[in-house]
Amino acid sequence: MTRALTALVALDPGVDDGVVRAALPKGAGIAIVGPVAGLDRSWDALQHEPADVLVVACADSSDRVADFIARAVQEWPERPVVVLSHGSPNGSLQRLFEAGADDVVLVPESAERVAFAFEKALARKDGAFGAVGRLAKLICVLGPKGGTGKTLTSVNLTVALAAAGARVALVDLDLQFGDVGLALGLRPEKTIYDLASSGGSFDAEKLDAYLVSHSSRARVLLAPKRPDEASFITIEFLRDVHAALRSTYEFVVVDTPPGFTPEVIASIDSSSHVCMVGMLDALSLKNTKLGLETLELMGYDQAHTSLVLNRADTHVGISRADVKAVVGRAPDVLVPSSRDIARSINDGVPIVLADEQSEAAAAFRSLRAIYLPSAAESGPADASRRTGARARLDSLRSLLLGRT
Repeated sequence: MTRALTALVALDPGVDDGVVRAALPKGAGIAIVGPVAGLDRSWDALQHEPADVLVVACADSSDRVADFIARAVQEWPERPVVVLSHGSPNGSLQRLFEAGADDVVLVPESAERVAFAFEKALARKDGAFGAVGRLAKLICVLGPKGGTGKTLTSVNLTVALAAAGARVALVDLDLQFGDVGLALGLRPEKTIYDLASSGGSFDAEKLDAYLVSHSSRARVLLAPKRPDEASFITIEFLRDVHAALRSTYEFVVVDTPPGFTPEVIASIDSSSHVCMVGMLDALSLKNTKLGLETLELMGYDQAHTSLVLNRADTHVGISRADVKAVVGRAPDVLVPSSRDIARSINDGVPIVLADEQSEAAAAFRSLRAIYLPSAAESGPADASRRTGARARLDSLRSLLLGRT
């Protein structure tokens, strides 16, 4: 950095001053103004202090705190807001983000992590992250009907992003019949049900303990093992999960069930992008068109919606011109048919790793480039990440036995 980054710290009554001070960076090119006790005094300080970042330290997301953040964002839209929250969020993370916060850090936390949050928030304001809005990109993968390849698209997009060096998390939101674990060869030892039913406070550190690591370095929140466990997942809980992931990772991919269920609508509301997945047949194209029209009725920005067409080279009497005429737009990504895709799903290894030179892998890398343009010219992932076919089949058998 060419000059010190200045952060003004507004201290809301009720927050532990000592915990906040311990989390604030010292040196390393960051100058701290305050903490200023009280939001009224902090507002006065903001009028005169040319701070780069506004830091709001609070114990909860009260109306007072949310109003303060919203006023600050309206008055100084170029100045990012980072919240240091001390205490249980209790469903408040989404509220803080809706008020205009660029990031929320739950304290106690290391000064290095807090410093990174300051710099990341500034980078987002400057467009360095290429994000839509103020948070990391959350890509909601949709398909009005089952069998179009949503899970195929979700896992390959996730692994492709991770292969390009991005920090990415994948959420399996098909709460009754999710197959992300099988598609990635992961054992469902911890799932979203275990997180939701664990009790106690919810924070980013706790969430991290329930994410499963994939060999690509992506992190995955798996679906429940049994359909009856889906009832434990509430909409408010999902919003907190999405908000926490968006504040921690560069990309969040959400694999959804068919249709516009309450869980899917909540994920769309939390998203920055939607990836609609269809297939080259009349029924699928009709439902894809209805899905896109539903998004439009919801007021979703079409500029942030991409269209993936699976089995796009199938000879079924429908041309690409027909697709555009029916759906109303041309597909952004065409994924060809291939037996190797089915084989890669059975092996639990996404095609972008199993057959990096294939046309299907190239198609999913082109989908990645929509969200991560800097990776447009990236080639196949590191071959050292691939595992043996025998080991993958053994893992698949174990997974199937674990789901019964």
